[in-house]
Amino acid sequence: MSQEKLMNVLLGPHVSEKSARIAETANQFVFRVRRDATSTDVKAAVELMFEVKVADVNVVNVAGKQKRFGQRLGRRQDYKKAYVRLAPGQSIDLTGTEA
Repeated sequence: MSQEKLMNVLLGPHVSEKSARIAETANQFVFRVRRDATSTDVKAAVELMFEVKVADVNVVNVAGKQKRFGQRLGRRQDYKKAYVRLAPGQSIDLTGTEA
């Protein structure tokens, strides 16, 4: 896959209590990814963008919830997220602050 396509695989970090907990304990990070992305695409994209060694990638399809808007029913969009486990000794700084 070309570098241009790999740069578009990751949509952004998925921030939640669970993702913060596993980032601290298991050296694992969660990203929202394109719906057509595979785990090999995600691995290559993370290694390219963050210059780290990826040990494992798990991809999950998340179904959108059904919500009400007044009397009308609506539905949130489905999305895909990837759990990326880094090799020992590797780290990603998602806060964006420089020391």
